[in-house]
Amino acid sequence: MNEWHILFTGVGRRVELVQAFREASLVLDKRLKLYGADSSFLAPASAYCDFYRQVCGMQEDGYVSELLDICRKDGIHLLIPVIDTDLLILSEKKHIFEQAGTKVLVSDPDKIRICRDKNLTAHFFTDCGLNAPASVSDWKKYSCGFPAFIKPKDGSSSINAFKMENQTELAVCAERIGDYIVQPFISGTEYTVDIFADFHGNPVYIVPRIRLAVRAGEVLKTQITMDRQIMEECAKIIEKFHPCGPLTVQLIRDGNHTDHFIEINPRYGGGAPLSMKAGAKSAEALLGLLDAERVCYKRQIHEGAIYSRFEQSVCMKTGRTLPVKGVIFDLDDTLYPEKEYVKSGYQAVAGYLGQKDLAEMMWRFFLDGKPAIDECLKQTGREDELEECVKIYRSHQPLIRLYDGVAELMELLKSRGIRTGIITDGRPRGQENKLRALGLDQMAEDIIITDRLGGSQFRKPCDIAFRIMARRWKLPCENIIYIGDNLCKDFQAPAQLGMQWLWFLNKDSLYYSGTPEGMDYVTDMYELQKRI
Repeated sequence: MNEWHILFTGVGRRVELVQAFREASLVLDKRLKLYGADSSFLAPASAYCDFYRQVCGMQEDGYVSELLDICRKDGIHLLIPVIDTDLLILSEKKHIFEQAGTKVLVSDPDKIRICRDKNLTAHFFTDCGLNAPASVSDWKKYSCGFPAFIKPKDGSSSINAFKMENQTELAVCAERIGDYIVQPFISGTEYTVDIFADFHGNPVYIVPRIRLAVRAGEVLKTQITMDRQIMEECAKIIEKFHPCGPLTVQLIRDGNHTDHFIEINPRYGGGAPLSMKAGAKSAEALLGLLDAERVCYKRQIHEGAIYSRFEQSVCMKTGRTLPVKGVIFDLDDTLYPEKEYVKSGYQAVAGYLGQKDLAEMMWRFFLDGKPAIDECLKQTGREDELEECVKIYRSHQPLIRLYDGVAELMELLKSRGIRTGIITDGRPRGQENKLRALGLDQMAEDIIITDRLGGSQFRKPCDIAFRIMARRWKLPCENIIYIGDNLCKDFQAPAQLGMQWLWFLNKDSLYYSGTPEGMDYVTDMYELQKRI
């Protein structure tokens, strides 16, 4: 597969998880587009995806049909649910998504039901030969002494989960929660186990970690501990559960070194990226599985590693616009029409081949989405000259022009004392030829060709070039605005860094694919002058 498309549902705050998949694609050199779906456009993780898709609530009737429509239109290969709410419905409708060409990373419905009903969860652990606190669904039948623990039968994130000191407290709390279970309170060390299995339920990673600090059910501080006893116990769970992908297990070890299993969630837990940092590279493993690679059980994990998490903000929508003190431009299809460069390159190749009419042939192949130079050489029986023709295309001195208003805008910004820069992707020699041909090497104060930073991995949406520009100018990101045309990659880094950004809506762009609702844009450089 040339490029994988992955959709996260309920993407919410799962920034670390999205980043883990992004890093995995870079490490493996696999092309990956990440999509985030959520009912709120304020979901912070959506700013770290390549594309965001707003959907209705997970409990609404149209939820599955909306997701199916997204999967078809965006060519989604893998759908990954990351919260409890839609696990069961996606598991039950898994076959419908597969008919549309989308694999859903979720376990079978009967297993999801086990996890959503805490009574069934306790029985499942017992069936695996493991210890689990005995549970009852009627507080009046509870007889295991105090303190006790009460929680919703289908709850998550420790919501409405309480330690009860006596029967009076238990009665009041039970009335408030409604559908609950009561268990004896287990005192001891809390563990989370991050499990990842292949599509057939075979374990790839089993990583226990101590929950050193927790808030609202999600770990803040954790320590990796490859405890053999816990790993062997979890192997029993895997054998009986047959998970598809991620599984998160929670347990408490008491003072007698006995493990009491209390929770199981068939999805990526909030702290799963911490296990990935410790060596359980499940995102890399998953990308390998998509490519039908064989992934074996691995134990090479950083024993004893401690991780502490923190909050970080991302600007989803600017309120009062701060004064612009620096403007960063994209180059191709933002400051000049890239199609002119393509045509110029074909003319250079045709000149080398000694047949000027071949430039038009290559342009027709280009419009048809075919490798133009390759096809042209096949038609003329000169395939052996491909390497030289590609070299000529990439190194030629292009005949291109700036869009109207660009030169005036650059001069205006300079007169106002506003810094100007260009961040552009591509092979350095070709980009430098473009900049010289357009005169931008003299107009812009600073230019970064991302490939010069160390290769194509520094291309957008990588944020390093933007950080360098802001550091070089000694300006807060909030006072910098970025102008680009490519919704696929241009705006993720500026948004994550807190920069202002504006879409140059160029309908003649190589990457134009429609105008999303609510997108802030300009259509020419004269309009941009007024906005800045």
